[in-house]
Amino acid sequence: MNTTPEALGQQSFYEAVGGHETFVKLVDRFYEGVAEDPELRPMYPEEDLTGARHRLTTFLEQYWGGPRTYSAERGHPRLRIRHAVFPVSPSARDAWLHHMRVALDELELAPLHEQTLWDYLERAAHSLINTVDGGEAPAAGREIPGHLD
Repeated sequence: MNTTPEALGQQSFYEAVGGHETFVKLVDRFYEGVAEDPELRPMYPEEDLTGARHRLTTFLEQYWGGPRTYSAERGHPRLRIRHAVFPVSPSARDAWLHHMRVALDELELAPLHEQTLWDYLERAAHSLINTVDGGEAPAAGREIPGHLD
């Protein structure tokens, strides 16, 4: 039995907040902040952040009931493994959340949608901490297959 929101005649969160356009706006605004952030920018080896934008957009879209592009292109998200090469410290988490908060506020979503998305983003950011401020990433200097594909 298919119990997805769509099969039950309900809108997914993805659709309720505006679909692809909303997630592109969120991610683009977020990466505007990251591009200028002295702590976060070094974690993104790509010069123009295009790949990072695509990966985060497709991940968030899939998570919230949109297209399954992320899994089709990259397989299981494995967020902790993919981030193990980066020093995700409490200060990096705070910087990430700061830029995401600015981006989310600019979307002007309905309060329930805004809080639902923010709760998830906070939990995800907290779950990825893998070192102390000034510490090294658990897999620093090691190649993690698929982490930036």
